[in-house]
Amino acid sequence: MSFAASHSAQMYAKVGLETNVASASPHQLILMLFDGALLAIAKANTSMLNKQIAEKGQAISHAIDIISNGLGASLNLSAGDELANRLASLYDYMCTRLLYANLNNDPAALTEVSGLLGEIKMAWEAIASDPDVLAYQAKKAAA
Repeated sequence: MSFAASHSAQMYAKVGLETNVASASPHQLILMLFDGALLAIAKANTSMLNKQIAEKGQAISHAIDIISNGLGASLNLSAGDELANRLASLYDYMCTRLLYANLNNDPAALTEVSGLLGEIKMAWEAIASDPDVLAYQAKKAAA
């Protein structure tokens, strides 16, 4: 693929992503963050296996940024909710494991974090189909 074609494809994907973000519910935005973090970890794993050090570091940094500044920042810690506090601790642990994976070229740490994120994402997906959540979203949309 030529540079121009590759650049055009990247721009098209970026516009598609921006459109999805603009029209997404808060719940969908969280799911998109999970997808982004999982994708970055998968890219880091591939880069690690291919001994692409710079790409591995960039992908792990991207995953850490999504977990810390996306998922972590979305938590309402001021409400004193025990679940939010536990998730914050889990997100901190994931970021620590990702740093470890980067420094030690440890694919098992990447797999561990990917598994944890996957479990939480599945819970979010299950919540999305909950009738109470759907009713709440419809009520918010109508307001």
